[in-house]
Amino acid sequence: MRKYVLDTQLYVNAYRSRDAAAELERFYSSFTPSCYLSSVVLHELLIGSSDPAKARQVQEETAMPFKRTGRIIAPSHSAWERSAETLARLAWEEGLDRSTVPKAFVNDILLAASCREAGVTLVTENTRDFLRIRRLIRFEFTAPWPT
Repeated sequence: MRKYVLDTQLYVNAYRSRDAAAELERFYSSFTPSCYLSSVVLHELLIGSSDPAKARQVQEETAMPFKRTGRIIAPSHSAWERSAETLARLAWEEGLDRSTVPKAFVNDILLAASCREAGVTLVTENTRDFLRIRRLIRFEFTAPWPT
């Protein structure tokens, strides 16, 4: 059975739009046993919370079901190393300026490394950045919503 992790933006979209929330709900209704939450994604959601009430909502509605079922994926030391090596290679090979790299892209590299390590498929709208990352880290991703 294929396992899935959703990228941060899909949760953000669901918090902001009823239509996106309905899409997420449809996905969960079919794939709940195969869904996991990345601690990298939770980190981004909590940082992006506009106030303590929103942070509680993220914890209660998004994180808690995964915590209760033990379906949290966290990067290991090896994933952190692979992520750093990938960022360095992008700087060497593509001239990426590390001082101006968006934190979200750094997190995307870490997310890719941890998805590879856990053997999960990332569901994301951000195919452009993840195609770039996949040149250096072999991992699976798909655009929303897989069937």
